[in-house]
Amino acid sequence: MKGILVLPSTGALASMPDLILEGELFGAVSGDLEKNIVFGELVFNTSMTGYQEILTDPSYAGQIVCFTAAHIGNTGANREDLESEAIHAEGMILSHYAPKPSNHRSEESLEDFLKKHGRIGIHAVDTRRLTRILRDRGVTPGMIIPEALRDSIPELKKRLTDMKMDEKDWIRAVTTKVPYEVPATGTQDKPRFKVVAYDYGIKRQLLRDLAARGCDLTVVPADFPAEEVEKLGPNGVFLSNGPGDPKLATYAVKNVKALLGKTPIFGVCMGHQILSLAMGGTTYKLKFGHRGGNQPVKHLGPGRVEISSHNHGYAVDPRSLPDSVELTHVNLNDECCEGISVQSLKAFSVQYHPESSPGPHDSSYLFDQFIQMMEQK
Repeated sequence: MKGILVLPSTGALASMPDLILEGELFGAVSGDLEKNIVFGELVFNTSMTGYQEILTDPSYAGQIVCFTAAHIGNTGANREDLESEAIHAEGMILSHYAPKPSNHRSEESLEDFLKKHGRIGIHAVDTRRLTRILRDRGVTPGMIIPEALRDSIPELKKRLTDMKMDEKDWIRAVTTKVPYEVPATGTQDKPRFKVVAYDYGIKRQLLRDLAARGCDLTVVPADFPAEEVEKLGPNGVFLSNGPGDPKLATYAVKNVKALLGKTPIFGVCMGHQILSLAMGGTTYKLKFGHRGGNQPVKHLGPGRVEISSHNHGYAVDPRSLPDSVELTHVNLNDECCEGISVQSLKAFSVQYHPESSPGPHDSSYLFDQFIQMMEQK
């Protein structure tokens, strides 16, 4: 089915015509045109591989992902590479879709994977042009619709505006509803640690990396009270990744404040932002964010540069942090805050993804750092 990607002109660009890019719809395409409408915040991801992990990462809730890699679909999809049970991205935008996967791990095509999860994509789009536009304009609300609904764009724009996606607490939309356990793995010659993991939109690979290091995990909802965490008697607390604006998760900030100094804390991505807010810092929205597997980050202590995996649209303002907070990592592209440490409270966090799923594994030492902190508790 013919489809179009629409970037409505708003704000300073309101006097300009809407940008419309043509393509072909694929995935869970329905004969009911209304069911083929996809609303979301348009973002781009520069990873060369790992589209399945990206689609199932809860941090992409509310977003339509433009993949800058030239060919997507080559490796199909399989059960092992799921980061959650669902596709959380609202939709995907591709240049060239490869309908026939060629990989020994593939269990189904990307299109069948989308159909199973009720998601739609659009391919044959000029993604190079779209990425340049998003870099210039910044991330923006947009929509994928059937070509047959082109005349309905004014009405659909109003629906898109009324959604007010920036004002939605996306963490509550993706967090677990009840606590659950993930046991440690391969622990015959390792000490075991009891870790409570706050699920702000947690990826499975984070849990696997912690479990492989001897952590018995209790994964709890994003608003799980701090006093209930203390009753569990953990050796440490992990703050996960997640979607949306961290300032809306006031309940998470409150709970982390209450836990600071009582147990070692390690935060990743959204967890980094929540920890920073709990320390009195502020956050801001990036123009087009960091999303990809090739971001250079400098670890300031040893002066080492790590190539790292990222997915975030917000960042911490390091100037807002108190003197007790040490800046440990910076992004070499735009110098934004990529990591902090509060040694007096045994807490640290990074903005990027050390589990690197997908991406390089330069930063896996951070899990070991968390283990060492719990050993010294």
